Amino acid sequence: MKNIRTTLTVVGTALALSVPLVAATSAPAFAASRDGVCDSGEFCYYYNSDEAGSVSDFTGSISDLGATQPTCYDFKSAGAGQGICVKNNAASVWNRTGHTVRVYYNSGYAGASQDFAPGAKGNLNATLKNNNASHQFLSSSGGGNQSPTNDFDHGTRGFAANNCTAFAAYRIASRLGVPNFSNSYGGTTWGNAATWDDAARRLGITVNTTPTVGAIAVNDTHGVYGHVAYVNAVYSDGSFDVEEYNWNNPLAYGTRSHLKVSSSEASFQHMIHF
Repeated sequence: MKNIRTTLTVVGTALALSVPLVAATSAPAFAASRDGVCDSGEFCYYYNSDEAGSVSDFTGSISDLGATQPTCYDFKSAGAGQGICVKNNAASVWNRTGHTVRVYYNSGYAGASQDFAPGAKGNLNATLKNNNASHQFLSSSGGGNQSPTNDFDHGTRGFAANNCTAFAAYRIASRLGVPNFSNSYGGTTWGNAATWDDAARRLGITVNTTPTVGAIAVNDTHGVYGHVAYVNAVYSDGSFDVEEYNWNNPLAYGTRSHLKVSSSEASFQHMIHF
């Protein structure tokens, strides 16, 4: 990791994700197609936020943005960042492909990640801005969704055992590249589920109402304590699935499908993006 310009420091080494459940396309990113113009069918990185600065364009998955040409994939077009390696130096993207594209913190499609739907433009989140090492074109039909699995290790990480917060903390530690996440992560107290969005904001972690796979959904209207869950699937209509503990099944694992962000006590009002 180098030249870090983010406001959030990621502590420790990001854990590798399990092999994605959707297949990556096999099309390579040929050097001849990389001309610094973001054409239809390409996934493009920008050196600056808001799709500004020099452009680096790709037609397929890249397992290590620090490899080749001859020492790394670089920003091609005129503008700020031209000639600089894309690895750990991109701030925003434009996905002009028909696939969801997943950007990873580590090489080899590992660590924290952020998904960009077909046609989407956007800034890399606080974890991935200037900390991007690989990207993967996912199945056009899969959307990056993950099959639910009760793999919880039952560690508490400073939260009440077998509660929603302990399970969400496990997902953050095991899948989102924050292996030391706990109730005191970042020097602040995360506390009950209802206060997680406030804790995230204090640390500069993105909080919005947009569900993505890997987001932590926060309900701060459910009683005094609220509720948190892990988003494992997102659909074209904006609905999403979650995995959770201690909701429908007391102190145990459960899932719910096709929820919507709303003020409803049975849904979620915020999405935290590590």
